[in-house]
Amino acid sequence: MPVFSASPLLDQLEENLFSALEKMAAQIDTSQRPLIDLSSGSPRQPTPAAVVATLQSAAAQPENHDYPSFWGKPTLRQAIARFYQRQYGVELDPDSEIAVFHGSHIGVTGLPRALLAPGQYLISTDPCYPIYRSAAAQAQAKFYGISLHASNQFLPDFTEVPKAVTQHAGLLMLNYPHNPTGAVATPQLFDDALAFVQRLNIPLLHDFAYSAIGRHAQDAPPSLLSQPEAKEWSVEIYTMSKTFLMAGWRFGFAVGNASVISAFKKLHTHSYSTVFGAVQDAAITALDLPESEVAEFAALYHHRRERVIRALEAMRWPVDARQGTFFLWLSVPAGYSSQQFTERLLREAQVLVAPGHGFGAGGEGFVRLSLTASDEALDASLKRIAALKLFS
Repeated sequence: MPVFSASPLLDQLEENLFSALEKMAAQIDTSQRPLIDLSSGSPRQPTPAAVVATLQSAAAQPENHDYPSFWGKPTLRQAIARFYQRQYGVELDPDSEIAVFHGSHIGVTGLPRALLAPGQYLISTDPCYPIYRSAAAQAQAKFYGISLHASNQFLPDFTEVPKAVTQHAGLLMLNYPHNPTGAVATPQLFDDALAFVQRLNIPLLHDFAYSAIGRHAQDAPPSLLSQPEAKEWSVEIYTMSKTFLMAGWRFGFAVGNASVISAFKKLHTHSYSTVFGAVQDAAITALDLPESEVAEFAALYHHRRERVIRALEAMRWPVDARQGTFFLWLSVPAGYSSQQFTERLLREAQVLVAPGHGFGAGGEGFVRLSLTASDEALDASLKRIAALKLFS
């Protein structure tokens, strides 16, 4: 059988971190006790009943059996505009400032393709969500990550970006609350980011995946677009996966600068498919849910974070309690690399975490632990890790 060469593009793409972890986990003997996966970023709560009910009824509607519009239903775009006005005080034009797509991954990879010229830089952070690096490669662009440090609460310092990078910059891409470090944006960060892109005359793309999960139950993370002049320079990507517990539904949208939205929409018609009409109807129901109900979804993670932090402190594992998202970013014990520590936890405790170096060189020395597992699984995993006496 002939073996055909793949595109040279694939040589630039690193192995997907989570597929690599899946392979590691498959090699572990779980005959004595089950594997506990704390690497996943998928919420494991049921989707709200009202959203499911809407999907069930909408799936029977004949109008949802045809090809949907690339632009999404007008009623959906209007619901997104209502949601942003209600939550963040941001006014959006449903026709020119909103794009919908089949999962936010499409926005994260597609918007850079729509904006970057070959050889330009996508500037982001190090560490970062790994797909940002592959998004740059797929756009035939270069990637530059601004080093993040605990001493600066994992917020980027834009003055550190070299002139050789800024001279060829094409896009700044941020993600706060931040995956993997859990850092939460401050108004000053967004002010600095906007000043940076205005000086370079480039757009700013903000991945707002963890929009509902701040440091505490009472402090919702800020939207970039609520900052003055932000909509003129920026686009924000929103996913229904985390806020509304709709990970498997694959629905996301982008809002902001009309020229960026227009460029993405053109790419969308050539590169991606459309969203099933019944899923769009269900998304409308989700976006119109009472704010108090949505807050309850995030409250579970705050409760879990407090429990897990107490357990970590009891085993003397250092942890910064000022983290958002439903992850914890934890330093590894002295003498271990991120990979070595991940492998030991997997081998001896049958607990899978995400090694920090998978998020970039700046993540070395850390692991990311997810709070999406059940309370019982989290308690069991922490007892297993404590029994290894790695921190005493």
